[in-house]
Amino acid sequence: MVVAGEPSGDILGARLIEALRAMDAREIEFLGVGGPRMIERGLSSLFPYADLAIMGLAEVLPRLWLILRRIRETAALAVERKVDAVITIDAPDFSFRVAARLRPLGIPLIHYVAPTVWAWRPGRAAKVARLYDHLLALLPFEPPYFERVGLPCSFVGHPVLESGAGLGDGAAFRQRHGIGPDVPLLAVLPGSRRGEVSRLVGPFGQALARLKNRIEGLQVVVPTVPHIADYVRQSVATWAVPTLVVEGDADKYGAFAASRAAMAASGTVAVELALARLPHLVAYRVNPLTAFIVGLVVRVRFANIVNLVLDRQVVPEFIQDRCQPDALATEIERLMLDDEARSLQISAFAEAAGRLGAGTEAPSRKAARVVLEVIDKARARRLP
Repeated sequence: MVVAGEPSGDILGARLIEALRAMDAREIEFLGVGGPRMIERGLSSLFPYADLAIMGLAEVLPRLWLILRRIRETAALAVERKVDAVITIDAPDFSFRVAARLRPLGIPLIHYVAPTVWAWRPGRAAKVARLYDHLLALLPFEPPYFERVGLPCSFVGHPVLESGAGLGDGAAFRQRHGIGPDVPLLAVLPGSRRGEVSRLVGPFGQALARLKNRIEGLQVVVPTVPHIADYVRQSVATWAVPTLVVEGDADKYGAFAASRAAMAASGTVAVELALARLPHLVAYRVNPLTAFIVGLVVRVRFANIVNLVLDRQVVPEFIQDRCQPDALATEIERLMLDDEARSLQISAFAEAAGRLGAGTEAPSRKAARVVLEVIDKARARRLP
């Protein structure tokens, strides 16, 4: 069973499924919860993963009963089908509750993407250790936090390293969409969840209105994901500069290669932008109640993964009250026009990629290897 609750988890799950099939000659059946990528690779999904693609206390409350029902259904399916292992991917609020229901049954439980105990609530490491048999970490500094409380943890590398984010064809993208070679192009990524988009399209659009007269001929490309594409198109229809919305990895990575800079929601996409060597800023807004609660407990200086891995600010962060149109516009103008500022970011991106596992075995294969080891050890223990 593989369980993912959002687009980034769907990507991780899809690659893991591919790697497991490639590395094990046995016929493997995959069931659980996933999105289109996992389903394309053979996962039988119990329900639409969009049911879980929400975050923040105020956002979750209206859908609490649905989420609780999905937790019960997922755990029941694992029992009914007598699965050999359950791999939950990120989405800790959902994943941990599924694991808690299954823990007494002795099914091997693996969680992919370590909770950010280094950022807030360090006591969660012990909680995770009580729920799972193994943890797969994306960041090199994470394993010690969990190993010290008795949970085996493997650093497998960041999945963006095998995404192809740095292999886009910018010239082909421009030709395909009728964008001239000299047109200044800005990639804008307001998020993969409807809630993220609703909070960022306003300040992003207002920043673009300010940039319209500062960068002559400016055009914007907005890569998005299918389940919110229509909403994104409606939301950006009134932006003051010509705006193209695209879907799919080929166009997303082509857009990265064709663009001069990017303005993005803070999250996994920022690592893709770094791998693509595209100078960018990140921004984020959540419900004020959620922001207040998070502000009381967060212990790190940065939100961006590149900044965290390098332990210095390379990518400018505009979080919550700092996410203002004037500030965004000023920084984007600098990243579009200032060659020195661009070079500083680009050189730091190469350093960060190395620390995230570039140049070694693909993260999905490392993860698959650990999963197979956990399953085989569990089977060996059950033999007479």
